Amino acid sequence: MLLVDQGLSRSREWGPVLETKGHVLDRVPELPDVSELAVGHHDLVVVHAPSAGHGLTPFLAALAAEEEGPDAVVVMDTPDAALAVAWMKEGARDCLMAPVSPEQIALLADARVAASAAGRGRVAGKTRIVTCNPRMEALLSMLDRVADSSASVLITGESGTGKELIARYVHGKSRRGSGPFVAVNCAALPESLMESELFGHEKGAFTGATSRKAGKFELAQGGTLLLDEITEMPVILQAKLLRAIQEKEVDRLGGTSPVSVDVRVVATSNRDLKEAIEQGLFREDLYFRLNVIPVKIPPLRERQEDIEALARHFMARFSVQDGRAVKNLTSDAVDRLRNYPFAGNVRELENLIHRAVLLADGETIGAEALWFEEGEMPQPAVAPEGSIARDFKGAPLREVERMVIFDTLEQTGGNRTHAARILGISVRTLRNKLNEYRADGSEIP
Repeated sequence: MLLVDQGLSRSREWGPVLETKGHVLDRVPELPDVSELAVGHHDLVVVHAPSAGHGLTPFLAALAAEEEGPDAVVVMDTPDAALAVAWMKEGARDCLMAPVSPEQIALLADARVAASAAGRGRVAGKTRIVTCNPRMEALLSMLDRVADSSASVLITGESGTGKELIARYVHGKSRRGSGPFVAVNCAALPESLMESELFGHEKGAFTGATSRKAGKFELAQGGTLLLDEITEMPVILQAKLLRAIQEKEVDRLGGTSPVSVDVRVVATSNRDLKEAIEQGLFREDLYFRLNVIPVKIPPLRERQEDIEALARHFMARFSVQDGRAVKNLTSDAVDRLRNYPFAGNVRELENLIHRAVLLADGETIGAEALWFEEGEMPQPAVAPEGSIARDFKGAPLREVERMVIFDTLEQTGGNRTHAARILGISVRTLRNKLNEYRADGSEIP
């Protein structure tokens, strides 16, 4: 990994610890050229924000645009939530408040290595699709070829297969990638509001319309408009949508003249559209207008090669997010995953792995940590050789609480925020508890 820091103290502190965990730390005093980082020498770039100066935002954006670039983590000296959000929108993997322990950095590096081992998949802008399935690879290769066109895309597939992710991939690969990506969930909008939300309205168009409002078509100008679950749109509005796509203009409610729009439309559905047409629920002419580029995503049960890769990808993500040191899956766990039907597809697998990361004993997810169905409790794991097994029997409640809190802090490398999230308490409550223990003479991890 690479540390961008004008001072030497961090590299001196982190270097030996990271080396014992199998990582190599290089240091430079200022931001390097992004093209030099895209050649695979580093998996993680840790940037001390004050050392980076005003060049940090464009650096993060350029790094995120590199398909083979490393992840970026920003270390801040002073809290600034707005700035942290802005940097993460530009592509930073995480923003951490100093002081940061080398154990935290090792967790982030392990997550990146695990994700790389799982298969990098395809990247478009800030969207990464992890796959090693031939059908998915062929589908993404086709989308690479057509992404730069203005043709409408119709994405179909079961719930949880990743239809919106594919839509964002198309957007990121297109020349509209720097423009807005506006998503509309047609199933979540009341019929009475859908027309105004999509096409906008003028002041006084209806009771409560106190000012002009631009619709989603106008908000997506120069970018991509995603119409999620398009089959839930009322038939009467489908005619107006068809005209907007064909004529590239919209009529606001209460408006007197059309508004020109330059928008690429991507639609998704988990239903059989031809059946919906036969039932009179979907216009056939709109179907043909949207179905210029048809994309059918196979369910996860037909993509056996992707199950382990996706599981490792989610494991790496949630290990960092929840401050866990989980790095591996046992062969028994992988076999159990491959033999499960996953009716909920990738979304179900994601939730399953998130639970497993929280339930895992130590650095490895075993079959006993996989909790597939409601009511099917995971089996207790056998503590690995050399690990510390706690016996709380007969211990006072206050002592049990102290041991659990200290164990959690050790797991998170002393990160109070991650520890509080895992324990289900506020950071303030955790801080008060630690002050109590400190007053009793306990050494705080």
